[in-house]
Amino acid sequence: MQFTLTREYLESLAQAIERQDQQYVRQMLNELYPADIAEILEELDLDEAKYVFSLLDEEEAADVLMELQEDVREDFLENVSSKDIAQRYIDNLDSDDAADLISELPHLLRSEVLSHVEDAEQAANIADLLNYPEDSAGSLMAKELVKVNIDWTVTTCLREIRRQAEEIEQFYNVYAVNDRNILQGIVSLKRIMLSPTKAKVIDIYEPDIHSVNATISVEEVASIMQKYDLVVLPVVDDLGRLLGRITIDDVVDVITDEADKDYQLMSGISENVETTDNIWILSRARLPWLLVALFGGVVGSRVLSNYEPQIQIYPEMAFFMPLIAAMGGNVGVQSSALVVQGLANDSLSRDGIIPKLFKEFSVGLLNAMVCASLLLAYNIIFDHSLALSFTVSIALVAVISFAAIFGTFVPLALDKFKIDPALATGPFITTSNDIIGLFIYFMLGRLMYGVFP
Repeated sequence: MQFTLTREYLESLAQAIERQDQQYVRQMLNELYPADIAEILEELDLDEAKYVFSLLDEEEAADVLMELQEDVREDFLENVSSKDIAQRYIDNLDSDDAADLISELPHLLRSEVLSHVEDAEQAANIADLLNYPEDSAGSLMAKELVKVNIDWTVTTCLREIRRQAEEIEQFYNVYAVNDRNILQGIVSLKRIMLSPTKAKVIDIYEPDIHSVNATISVEEVASIMQKYDLVVLPVVDDLGRLLGRITIDDVVDVITDEADKDYQLMSGISENVETTDNIWILSRARLPWLLVALFGGVVGSRVLSNYEPQIQIYPEMAFFMPLIAAMGGNVGVQSSALVVQGLANDSLSRDGIIPKLFKEFSVGLLNAMVCASLLLAYNIIFDHSLALSFTVSIALVAVISFAAIFGTFVPLALDKFKIDPALATGPFITTSNDIIGLFIYFMLGRLMYGVFP
């Protein structure tokens, strides 16, 4: 059953904390998942949250700690010694989570924490994971897995699986390797259970298996697991040696983080921020694109100033300026959003830029003709001049068509130069289309009012 945090629950918990009623607090947390407890802690005052956290057993506390937001986790660990971090948390985490936790610590504290890890093999695994770049598959993998040698018998396999599985909270696949630890395939538990005890792994393993190199990006990992509906993916080195595994829960986190990042970029927020961040950080993240919009507004005002005499003579043209700017901006954002989405989930066809531009131009032109026809009918019905009616309608077709091409080309060009294409959406597209759209509008106005005096 899904837990729902309510104000009444928080008030009851706060009262129990104030009474120092440990038994009641534990009862309220009973049967909750670590993610639920983390949600509760983030809603409490820091002192209250630390009190509740202190009542958790070490294994549960470690899981809850990894569910907390990074800034809250930092507050929890602020006054905790390196020895306590190692023994209370690191020893109770899988290698990938442990490496994530240590990577958030100051550099001088990392080696201290590792030196207090009692299990030498675990310390070595964590140190190895810390060497991989943050956005690589190696940084995402866990070292804990179950593997068997292809020359082993089923009897030996069962014995080794029992022994190795004791150190793993859950495992999905049994990997088959050779004497050099090179990945050969996977062995299903069903095949092991149904095969004769003297049968060898080499006779029952499945060689067709998806794997990734430790150096590829986490985005590629997410794309592969999504495409092939995988819940776990083995990681190998350049020689094909089995290094670890990546599970779907970690990939979901990556997909969520990337989606949040792209959404913020599309909204004109240049840094990865949370609503809980301080005013300075939030302002710093928003200000760069606001300055871009400000600059675009200044340029737009200069465009308008060049056509001031025309506006004075034909003031009715000012009525449709917001419409032209808004339509161009909306179409540009629509086109760029589709391209960014296609690039992000690797669903965009690989047939070059020209066909994509032509397709978006065709879509933009079709939509523009519909909107322009409706607008032309509106202007005629309300007895606007022919010059204004044709100016607005033709300008709308031109602006929408241009915005569709521009919104498609920019993210593709940015991706070509290894720049995050999400930058192309939001303020950049809307500001550019505002300026260009107004320019097109007044140029056509000058022409139309010459034709229809």
